[in-house]
Amino acid sequence: MVKIEYLKTLTAARRKALLTRSAVDLSSAAERTREIFSALLADPAKELFREYGPLKAELSLKDFLVSLAELEQAEAAVSQSLIGALNEAKENIKKFHLSQLERSMWLTEVAPGLLAGRVTSPLERVGVYIPGGRASYPSSALMNIIPAVCAGVREIIAVTPPGPQMTIRPEILTACRLSGATKIYKLGGAWAVGCLAYGLAGLPKVDKIVGPGSTWVMAAKMAVYGQVDIDSPAGPSEGFIIADSSSEPAHLAWDFLAQLEHDPEASAILITDSEQTAASVVNLVNQGSRKIDRAAIVGQSLKNAAILVVDDLAEAFDFANEYAPEHLEIVTSDPWSSLGRVKHAGSVFLGPNAPIAAGDYATGPNHVLPTGGSARAFSGLSVDAFLKKTTFQYLSPKALADVSGTVITLAESEGLTAHAESVRVRVGAQTKAAPTGQNVKK
Repeated sequence: MVKIEYLKTLTAARRKALLTRSAVDLSSAAERTREIFSALLADPAKELFREYGPLKAELSLKDFLVSLAELEQAEAAVSQSLIGALNEAKENIKKFHLSQLERSMWLTEVAPGLLAGRVTSPLERVGVYIPGGRASYPSSALMNIIPAVCAGVREIIAVTPPGPQMTIRPEILTACRLSGATKIYKLGGAWAVGCLAYGLAGLPKVDKIVGPGSTWVMAAKMAVYGQVDIDSPAGPSEGFIIADSSSEPAHLAWDFLAQLEHDPEASAILITDSEQTAASVVNLVNQGSRKIDRAAIVGQSLKNAAILVVDDLAEAFDFANEYAPEHLEIVTSDPWSSLGRVKHAGSVFLGPNAPIAAGDYATGPNHVLPTGGSARAFSGLSVDAFLKKTTFQYLSPKALADVSGTVITLAESEGLTAHAESVRVRVGAQTKAAPTGQNVKK
């Protein structure tokens, strides 16, 4: 059950609980992750057969790679309406992410004769983790793979946990294929992350691993960071709604419940300056939470939820910025005027016709977003995640002469004699220590 609360009268403990919501402790998973990686590195096949052997008799490494025949069977098994919806969502996601592409190169003249610039190029090979089990969603394939395709990544290796008999749900395989995955492997958890990061059991070593997953997947990704790059931390889903009296309570209630049905650790907050709106939403949420298919999950996630009343919506935006939500809905009479108040949020949904669910599937912006307050420092998944940016510089003889005094002075202040000499020998300045150890003059 949820009830009306008042932001200004929240206890310190209640406020802290809302702000920290589903903070994930990776310490317990980290030790087990290290054990799995150690076993994988020692004997990949033995460790994978130990973990996945019960799913299929006479398991071999080739069983982990999804075959073309399996992909064709999967596509034949899903409805044409689902394929149509996946293709429509794909086109919107593709269009939005292609618009993010920067110039492949830019150049500026820092000083006369001193040219500097940057070249943008895609990563060569990335791994994409597609969750399985309760959080097994075709939309995750679209949102993780399509930005990599738009960035120009040559190889996109998808991994997703197998079910009985080493099978993958047909809608997941179809979404991976439509999105542009190069290869798909039946692997999950730390085993999938380890094989991608180290190039084990026939999987190619990737440059980066992206995609949401369980606590175990998060711990595994953190453990290989440095060996490969990873995306931002991603935990249970969360929604934050700021609404005024112009909003429709039924819309707010269903948006509220939509976040809570994701996971027992999901969270939702609604803040309004209208007690009448709050009361209506409380009533609708309490009724709806018992009737939806995932009522048991919502019953648990309500512990991370709150419906708050404030005197002024300025307080709501201050609290939202402190909370730094994954999703932020602004359902007010003039939402555009409030966009500038938002400092920390993964993605913002403006107006009465922009439910978070629309962004989860089909509007184009990515739904892989920072959670647990990490939106203060991280951004959602985008084309940028699959690009690297290399700088370059060119100096004419005069440009090097002009900057030489600065370089020599700074290098010597740091005790880096060879740095200074590498400039002196080019500009004809008095050298102090030649590579032979002899002092010379130019």
